[in-house]
Amino acid sequence: MEEVVREERDRVGHQGDGEKEEEARTNGVGFHGYGDVEKVEDSETDTQSELPVRSAPQRAASPAESMSTPDDTPSIQGSALSSPGSSVPASQASLARPHHPHALKPFDRRFSSRLSSSPVQSPRTNSPAFLTPRSRQTSLSSVGFQGPEEADTPQAPWEVVRWTKLKKITAQVFSEAGKRNFGRPTCLTVAASIVLGTSKGLILVFDYHQTLKSIIGPGTPAIECGAVTALAISADHTTVAGGHMNGHIFTWELARPAKPFLHISPLERQTIDRRSVDGHVAGSAVVHVGFLGTRHTALVSADDGGMAFSHLATRGLGAVGRTVKTTRILGRYPLLANSNERPRKPSSVLAFSPLPLGNVEQPTDGLGLTALLTPYLLVIVSTTPVAQTQHKSSRPKELAPHSALSGCLAWFPAVKLKKPSAESKEAVSKTKLVYCWSNILTILDVDVEEAEDKDKPPVLQFRPRSRWRAEEAIVAVQWLSRSVLAVLTISQRLLILEDTSSLRMTDTFDLIHKHIFHQDLFFRQLQPVVEQLDEGDVSMHGVVADAFYMSFRAYKGRLFLLGFNDTAVGTLSNWADRLVALMEDGDFIGGITLATSYYNGDADKLTVGLPEDPDARHSLVQERLLEMISASLRYAFSGNENGHSNHPSEKLLADLATASFTACMSMQEVDFLFETVYERYEEASMEGVFFDALEPYILDEEITAIPPDVLKDLVTHYAAQGKASKLEEMICRLNTQTLDIDQTTTLCRQYKLYDALIYVWNQALDDYITPLIELLNIVKVLQHDGQNDNAVELEYLGSAQKIFPYLAFVLTGRIYPSDGPIPDEQARKAKSDLYGFLFSGKVVEWPPGSRNIFHASTTNSSEPAFPYLHLIIRFDTGSLMSVLNEAFEDSFLNGNPQSPSVNGAASRARPSSSQGLGLVPTRQYIVSILLDLVSSERFDPEDSIYVYMFVARNLPKFPQFIILPGSSLHRVLEGLCQYPSEEVADDCQLSVEYLLSVYHPPDTMALVDLFQKAKFFRVLKSVYRGARQYAKLLQAHFDDVENRADVFACIGDCLRPNRGLTKKQVAEVEAIIVSHASDLADIDTVRTAQTIKAYAPQLLKSVLEGIEDSSYAQYIFLQTLIEPQSKHQFTRVDETVGPQFVERYVQLMCKFDSSRVADFIGFLKSGDLRLDRVLPAMESSGVIDAAVVLMARDGLVREAMDRLLKHLGTLETALTGLINAAVESPDVANTEEAVDDLLDGVQKYSKVGIWLCQGQTRTMERPKTQQRKIAHDMNTDPEKGLAMDERLWLDLLDQVVSMTRAVGVAAAHLEAHQPASASSSIDTERITSALRTAVQQAFTALLAATSAPKAKPAAPSASPARPPTASAPTTTASNPSFLVILRAFLARAARSSPTLSDLRSVLTSIFAAYAHESTILSLAARFLDNDLFARVEEAYALRQRGWRPRGNACEGCGRRVWGPGAGGEIWEAWERRSRREERARRKRFAGAERDRMVGGGAGGAAGNGAEEGGQGGRAGRMALGPLLVFACRHLWHRTCLEQALFEKDKARGHAEGSPAGEPTCPLE
Repeated sequence: MEEVVREERDRVGHQGDGEKEEEARTNGVGFHGYGDVEKVEDSETDTQSELPVRSAPQRAASPAESMSTPDDTPSIQGSALSSPGSSVPASQASLARPHHPHALKPFDRRFSSRLSSSPVQSPRTNSPAFLTPRSRQTSLSSVGFQGPEEADTPQAPWEVVRWTKLKKITAQVFSEAGKRNFGRPTCLTVAASIVLGTSKGLILVFDYHQTLKSIIGPGTPAIECGAVTALAISADHTTVAGGHMNGHIFTWELARPAKPFLHISPLERQTIDRRSVDGHVAGSAVVHVGFLGTRHTALVSADDGGMAFSHLATRGLGAVGRTVKTTRILGRYPLLANSNERPRKPSSVLAFSPLPLGNVEQPTDGLGLTALLTPYLLVIVSTTPVAQTQHKSSRPKELAPHSALSGCLAWFPAVKLKKPSAESKEAVSKTKLVYCWSNILTILDVDVEEAEDKDKPPVLQFRPRSRWRAEEAIVAVQWLSRSVLAVLTISQRLLILEDTSSLRMTDTFDLIHKHIFHQDLFFRQLQPVVEQLDEGDVSMHGVVADAFYMSFRAYKGRLFLLGFNDTAVGTLSNWADRLVALMEDGDFIGGITLATSYYNGDADKLTVGLPEDPDARHSLVQERLLEMISASLRYAFSGNENGHSNHPSEKLLADLATASFTACMSMQEVDFLFETVYERYEEASMEGVFFDALEPYILDEEITAIPPDVLKDLVTHYAAQGKASKLEEMICRLNTQTLDIDQTTTLCRQYKLYDALIYVWNQALDDYITPLIELLNIVKVLQHDGQNDNAVELEYLGSAQKIFPYLAFVLTGRIYPSDGPIPDEQARKAKSDLYGFLFSGKVVEWPPGSRNIFHASTTNSSEPAFPYLHLIIRFDTGSLMSVLNEAFEDSFLNGNPQSPSVNGAASRARPSSSQGLGLVPTRQYIVSILLDLVSSERFDPEDSIYVYMFVARNLPKFPQFIILPGSSLHRVLEGLCQYPSEEVADDCQLSVEYLLSVYHPPDTMALVDLFQKAKFFRVLKSVYRGARQYAKLLQAHFDDVENRADVFACIGDCLRPNRGLTKKQVAEVEAIIVSHASDLADIDTVRTAQTIKAYAPQLLKSVLEGIEDSSYAQYIFLQTLIEPQSKHQFTRVDETVGPQFVERYVQLMCKFDSSRVADFIGFLKSGDLRLDRVLPAMESSGVIDAAVVLMARDGLVREAMDRLLKHLGTLETALTGLINAAVESPDVANTEEAVDDLLDGVQKYSKVGIWLCQGQTRTMERPKTQQRKIAHDMNTDPEKGLAMDERLWLDLLDQVVSMTRAVGVAAAHLEAHQPASASSSIDTERITSALRTAVQQAFTALLAATSAPKAKPAAPSASPARPPTASAPTTTASNPSFLVILRAFLARAARSSPTLSDLRSVLTSIFAAYAHESTILSLAARFLDNDLFARVEEAYALRQRGWRPRGNACEGCGRRVWGPGAGGEIWEAWERRSRREERARRKRFAGAERDRMVGGGAGGAAGNGAEEGGQGGRAGRMALGPLLVFACRHLWHRTCLEQALFEKDKARGHAEGSPAGEPTCPLE
């Protein structure tokens, strides 16, 4: 570790040229700071707080950062903070004139500044410190940021536990001579002496000087009793007890170690069953022993066999005269070899401890409480006056599955506290017990209630308080103090836990290098538990851990370890040790930060020895922390004092400054910060580093006062660094009483820091006029025409705009720019001064008595009335109106109650001793002045319009404070209608609406022309609605292009039945609707149809005609009327719509959505459509299927088929043409797409033809006479005498087959004339296959129609399917003849085929598809047969395997049915059955006549009866029926089963028994 630290120090000492510093440079002594912290993920440390972390400031640098933000809430004194932003209005170019910025929507915003709210996060840089409470155990890097190649867990510069090897004891005990003389050390206990037990039965007593004080055991029986396995020291440290391997216990007085004080012998194993007293069994090792209370004669002990005893010796003279009474308190004696008892669960005492005495007397002192931990239970027993169990607890369920079996426990007695606990206010702590099973640690509190009767024992309550889970099994635990635990795990890792409100791990490190002594004490006893491990039972353990408790002891905050080769004592490093270690390691920044965490109580207070009381902790740490800061400063700047050239890096000094600030602010030592700390940085000329650390504290207003000399240096530094904006922000957060006013104001003017200038004048001098004059001077510069250029305007415009947020803040009682509230009296004075200055009728002298008159005019011309108000209006009227809009919400303008105004005039406030501008105006007074000013010719309409909007909006809000004559209101109304630009049109219309809510002109209709010219349609609608001029109201909705969708609500409102319109008004409204039918369709065609149908159905035709003819809008209009719910889902047609609309809808559907025509027609009734009106549209759009359906429904079946065949012929021509054209000019992309469309058409229309033929066949009447005539005339013309449906089938088949033949010829021609190497652009194989499929479908449908039985006509279906063909239904019809149709087809094919080969090709094309289908079916059948065979074979095998019964006896009667003990009845029954089967076989093969002659039937029956009757009682016993075996493997006689089922049903209340069917097992 030392080499690693040395390498890191050398690495930090070098810095690359031209690179950014990442680590601190050293000053020759390996100085460094913590640069990176690895955060440890641990749920136990979530409750710990962290040190304050400062991030780098992130603020805008522009000096003009006040803004107006949209806000709908009133901005008055005490209103909420606004968000920071820019003060420049949203649009400076709107209504633009030179240097005249106007703001749009000035009444929808509230002014704020960039300082209005505190930053969301503290702008503080990261402090290099211990940022997590567990940083020391997982450690930190002391040398900057770690790379990925570096160690993951570097150690802290201190040792958590300072270990000291007990060299003298080690030399005496672990040397070869010591092992030869004393034996190997086996156990350890510590009190006032360090006591070791050895393998030779000796006890060695050492004092704390490691001097061997006594060797106990030589020459006594103890050396013959085996190794010492347990040790204990009495409460007065004068007696020691030792347990031995073979069960003996000896106690020894340290003053007289020559012979034992007590000797407790074990019981011989052979005499256990004849015992008269209790005791350990010989051969069982005593693994635990302890004294009870202060007595030397009262002990408790436990052995590895799971038994525990209490021993009480009587008084006597020496060891011979004393008798020991032993009482068993846990466990049972082992069974003897010849015992017949059931084997017991193996157990052992894993942990054992009597309650030690505390420093205060407790009722439990006389009870002899002893805690015992077995693999299964925690038991707490009181041994005095009699053994009694006080508490039992089973092991927790959250144990790690199959973890190591281990157990340990430790008491901490009740002690008197130096200061009462802050939580319970008690002066005595509670008794606590910590116990561990495997990796689960639990704290148990003991509450003691003293009994009223002193003779009775106290009442004890045991309450589990905290539970903690370790990563591995815990093998030893000890209390280091009342709230600190030392935990040793199975991998010899030491954990330090704090026991506060919850258990929290503070440190962890390995002790594997200590080689702690451990041995296997429990495996022999608990071996069956491990060997019988059930992997499915997660509560079982996989291994028994070795015992460590005898080697891991604690006494008065020290840890004592017994190793295999040495002994050691360890002490937890306290807080001072850790700080010193950091400082000695050169990490003074980490030391300061850690000390700060100790001061704040963020670190592990209890572990490091700090008190919990904050006052005591502060007084203890503060002095040391201040000394550390001073020493660190001296060390950091020592190079400068000594004239060395290796200066510390700036990053190092910045980290030191940050740590010093954090520490001083925690201790509230601001004076030390600005005196001692700043002095060091100033002497080294590193003030900038100090100021960078100071900045976030000022911005967070944690530091509000700075000494004048420090402030002077701060201002100088920031001015030189060009951080004027940041300086301005800092000044605005300081207490102005510490500022140099002259220097600050001069600097603010120089760098245009007007926010800071305003703040200083307002807060330091209580002057609100001078800042306003400063800003007005900038306005004058901008208003001086002809002398400014764009650069000057950009430079001054942002500063000039600050006048408006400043006025808004002060006039609403807020401090500018921090947004804090101004005290009431000061706020009233500031408001009256500003109002008095703004609304002064002439120029004023300021300051009063200075004879300095501030002129508003930029020329030598005379000043106008209200010169300052005039100047601001000329600059930015909109922003000024926004300021006044906020100010009007303040109650200050309600008037001065002491000086009431007369007729709304303003009252003068009582003047102060220094100035006399105080004015308390009223809203009436302000409005009157504004209207008078804008009525003059000095202002343009661009200025006047904002004043008019301001008046119109505030008049309805304050009607009790503002009263204007009608002429003024009319002038305002006219002014709003004559707006200068479209950009303010919407604001002006809204203002007119505000104004008309309180102003009612005598003749409103006279203003309609004015509103129409201004396009104030919302106002017009309101006027027309009030005048009940509904036609004009509807026309206004059409004219309002921005809100045209509202026209439908207007139509519904005007035409609703209860509206009460006259017929003339209704006619006028309807005329407007018809004249704007096209406009309605453009707005929303669907809503147009819905609205007209709901409120004016008589206008449907007119509106439809008003829409552009044959347009898509007409189609949507009709679709909404006819199919109101249609979204490509076919529903019921609205029957209320006239047929002319349906016909027009079908015509348009053929044009815009032809795929739905056929399905839509299926929903119509016969006669709804006229063929002459819709057929042309269908044919022109190619909707042949719909035309066919429509013609067939009207009875034109023949015509429908002809039209279909004609279209199929067209498809044939097109398909062959494509194939033929592919020979000359192949076009792959277009040809493939065209072929796909044509094939889809062939499939579709061939199915339509099949449907047409099937419908005709179902309704065709075919008399028998006709059938006979046809059969007789078959020798003549095959087509003569064919029925109507048969001719339809014939024509369809002929067309489909001829198409297939023609396309096949064209395809063969294409293949013949195409080179073999060229790839065809048309897949002729796919085309041929598709056409063959069509032929197959046609012939399949014909076979189905000719072979299916003729069903009776069904009732008409209500489903919206296509209607059948129109033929007269009949009940005597029969199926057409397939052979007749086939013969006619072949005859026609023969006529059209000149040769036999052509006819053969026709037949081949017919049956080629069937051959393909047959192949597919045979292949599928083969697969099915194979799969079915495998399944059947598997089922057969399972059935042959059968079910094997559980036993060979009936579950009902218990009789054996086979095997030994079954009896001879089974063999006899088998013989009878064999004879019956033989007789039945003979009877089956003999003739019935012979049986009658011989009389075998009757004789057989008689013989059978005699034979069975001859069995007597045995037959009665065997009348139990056959055997039944169920799937549950239960075996029953049928009679027994029926009886059991009957009794089961009877018990359930079903006396009738089970229903007939397959029986079930009653045992399931």
